[in-house]
Amino acid sequence: MKKFAVVVLLVVAVAVTVFAFGGFKGTEGENASYLRMHIRADSNEAEAQAVKYKVRDKVVELLTPVVAECKSKEEAMQKIGASLGEVEDVAAEVLRANGFSYGARASLKKEEFPTRVYENVTLEAGVYDALILELGSGKGDNWWCVVYPPLCFASGNGNIIYKSKIAEIIKKFFEK
Repeated sequence: MKKFAVVVLLVVAVAVTVFAFGGFKGTEGENASYLRMHIRADSNEAEAQAVKYKVRDKVVELLTPVVAECKSKEEAMQKIGASLGEVEDVAAEVLRANGFSYGARASLKKEEFPTRVYENVTLEAGVYDALILELGSGKGDNWWCVVYPPLCFASGNGNIIYKSKIAEIIKKFFEK
């Protein structure tokens, strides 16, 4: 009986959360609550791909405290928009330190993304607001993640750790 009550409580909590953030609007409505990040390498050469990940680590390190306290995607976009020059500077610094003479361009815009699974979160294909960071020509393979709500953070070993506040709350509940 206790497990049934917990399951009912979780279903109600999820339903309240969904409706509180705009209800079921279809893919476009769901996309509206996410801010993605897309880093495009200059080329597919091994060195350009390797430096892309070094840039990623520094940019995620820069932006994590910027978006950590944001209460909405709009607030995150405003703060990141104000930081675009700093994002470009950090990326250019990493590129120069690794022997690359090309620069970086950062912008916020709408962009098409394919379906992507981040651990237990699936984002459907569609158009999302995104921070776009092009390294050099931006014609190489890319890396992407979700800036808001913050689902990705750089760990010490350069791997990506995916986090979900809802999953953490549920996990803590069942651990008691």
